[in-house]
Amino acid sequence: MPLRFYNSLSHQVEPFEPLTPGRASLYTCGPTVYNYAHIGNFRAYMFEDLLRRTLKFCGYDVKQVMNLTDVDDKTIRNSIQAGKPLRDYTQLYKDAFFEDLQALRIEKAEVYPAATDHVPEMIALIQTLMEKGIAYVGDDNSVYFSIARFPAYGQLARINRDEMRSGVRIKNDEYAKESAADFALWKAWDEGDGDVKWDSPWGPGRPGWHIECSAMAMKYLGPSFDLHTGGIDNLFPHHEDEIAQSEAATGQKFVKYWLHCAHLMVEGQKMSKSLGNFHTLREVFAKGYSGREVRWVLMATHYRQSLDFSFQSCLNARTALQRVDGLVARIRNEILPLSSADKAGVKIRLDEALAEFAAGLEDDLNISAALAALFNLVRDVNRMLDAGELAGPPADQVLAALRRMDSVLGTLDIDKAADGVPADIQALAEERQAVRKAKNFARADEIRKELTAKGWTVEDTPAGPRCKRLA
Repeated sequence: MPLRFYNSLSHQVEPFEPLTPGRASLYTCGPTVYNYAHIGNFRAYMFEDLLRRTLKFCGYDVKQVMNLTDVDDKTIRNSIQAGKPLRDYTQLYKDAFFEDLQALRIEKAEVYPAATDHVPEMIALIQTLMEKGIAYVGDDNSVYFSIARFPAYGQLARINRDEMRSGVRIKNDEYAKESAADFALWKAWDEGDGDVKWDSPWGPGRPGWHIECSAMAMKYLGPSFDLHTGGIDNLFPHHEDEIAQSEAATGQKFVKYWLHCAHLMVEGQKMSKSLGNFHTLREVFAKGYSGREVRWVLMATHYRQSLDFSFQSCLNARTALQRVDGLVARIRNEILPLSSADKAGVKIRLDEALAEFAAGLEDDLNISAALAALFNLVRDVNRMLDAGELAGPPADQVLAALRRMDSVLGTLDIDKAADGVPADIQALAEERQAVRKAKNFARADEIRKELTAKGWTVEDTPAGPRCKRLA
């Protein structure tokens, strides 16, 4: 079956037909770098990574752009409170974001444009809207987009035009869903912005949040491209405003497919600092969970379903991964008898598993179906091993099939045990490295004792932890 996605614009599942055959252009909403990203943010980034990897799995050449919002209300407010220049303040959180991406094994996008590096493109886009009579200067010297002058406004969020408040201006970057009103493209400088400002035809100021994404997306992907993603909370007003200002400026369809992931909950409740269930990725690592375990939790629920995060779910992920680790260890480390299996039959089973895996992904990223194909294969291969029916080339073919699945999942570590270190031992060593970095030395000592009990020790080297079997 063809690859297909639920398009938030049409409210239907549609076959994926890119503008350029064989190529997929993808814009993903990135972080606002005013603080450390939390696990709810990473739910969206993980969904986007699964989408990217699936497109590649299906043979598409992917160009992904993920923006870095380093100037908006929150970044300015927090940098002033910290007494730091905006660029210095946001650099800390940019660096942390990329460290977190690496820990979660999220593939790098082709381009990470920062808003502060693209202000000229934003000014040029606003000038186009001014020339077309769709934008205007308000009495506060800020520039606003007139929703009354763009009849298609509300197409994504399905807003009733009769309920829109044309002429009512909203200067804030973010606003409530019921506030469908003229929004700021350029925000005139005031004392609350400190020294954050750029010159423009309308006086000193800075771009609004929404115009940033339109300008950067079109710079790197063109006036029309295939896919735009983000959390469901970005659908309105952010993505609605992106469509309006982009299509009003170019006269072309901005994006063909819009994909949105649902919210992340924590043990059935909305994540909130007041409830004590607000977690950054670093805080989760400090409790002893590894990047691949957290990746599994964030990935294993369908992106359009609400994900309920808990530390029990992290333990469940550990158990699931150990099932695969155990199979890989058996294939690599057991002394197997000569295979009496039908080699053609093994290949048929592997082809079936990969076809089932692909079919799940192709069905709007149905990760549950894909993981079911994985674990059905794990079960069947273990049975073959128990019966002495798998060795030599067929065993290598199993590892090749698992590698193919892992090109999408990014969690299976098929080749981590190639140096003789079992995958479960390697996972413990990596967990110890993570908790030591988080200064959770008590947990690090516990892990060292666990390794000793399993007959291994770990040495800390400049290249990272190295596992050695005890004599």
